[in-house]
Amino acid sequence: MAGLLDGKAALVTGGGNGIGRATALALAREGARVAVADYEGAAAESTVAAINAAGGQARSLTGDVTEEAAVQQMVQATVAAYGRLDCAFNNAGIAPHQVEASGQPTHAWSERSFDRLIAVNLKGVWLCMKHELAQMKAQGAGAIVNTASIAGLIGLQNACAYVASKHAVIGLTKTAALEYAKEKIRVNAVCPGFIRTRMTEQAFETRGMVLRAMTPQGRAGEPEEIAEMVVFLCSDRASYVTGAAYQVDGGWTAM
Repeated sequence: MAGLLDGKAALVTGGGNGIGRATALALAREGARVAVADYEGAAAESTVAAINAAGGQARSLTGDVTEEAAVQQMVQATVAAYGRLDCAFNNAGIAPHQVEASGQPTHAWSERSFDRLIAVNLKGVWLCMKHELAQMKAQGAGAIVNTASIAGLIGLQNACAYVASKHAVIGLTKTAALEYAKEKIRVNAVCPGFIRTRMTEQAFETRGMVLRAMTPQGRAGEPEEIAEMVVFLCSDRASYVTGAAYQVDGGWTAM
């Protein structure tokens, strides 16, 4: 049986761990050739090794999504390897604890912490979209999925820059969806709830019971559950879906 993405070429940023790794594996399982990009080169190579061992086709890329030259090179390298870019999952992102702002209310954030988080989570998504959209426009079609968050739909205490960045990602997604709809380019976002990844380890260690209690399904999500939504949004089964932000959160935002 043919996969949902047979013959398509995909780029995944933040593909070395967590949601990015699970999605790269799922895209490959469905027949896509995958370029796996990550700031940590060894992590990207690990994901690629797993894909290739399973009979898929993948290559690793490294670079900082906050630097335009690096992003442009990622897109160009994907096209050089596979001839085109059909699907892009802009997933690279960081959390408050990664900029030394864990547990800090809005007034306590440093400018340095705020700027770095916005640079990765928002500017990085925009830079990726900028170069992906140009390539897809030249091809005449494509599908982009951006990683937002339930924090792009609601407020969360002690995460001001993170919440701001994820709200903005949804805004970018909707705007690009409108701008490129007639170019046959679809742009959507996925909004994970609390998913069990390296990024959320600290949160689950300190308040895991509370987080599970606040989720109607009573458990954390798994990266593979986000990956399945991304695969759908990249596939032709979602041909009439654009400008949407899908919650995959165990019911958190339904409350």
